[in-house]
Amino acid sequence: MKASELKNKTAAELEAKSAELTKELFNVRFQLHTGRLENTSKLSLLKKDIARVQTILREKRG
Repeated sequence: MKASELKNKTAAELEAKSAELTKELFNVRFQLHTGRLENTSKLSLLKKDIARVQTILREKRG
């Protein structure tokens, strides 16, 4: 996900995307601990995407 794509979205859409990514991160962590996660790089990618969304949200609010 690119920051330029996120900048075109509204604050409500960004909050929804953040919630969706957070749920997905929970599921990936759960898979990691149960031993079913094959692609461990997905953890860091999700964390970075969440950080991007939160940064854009702060820019829009401030």
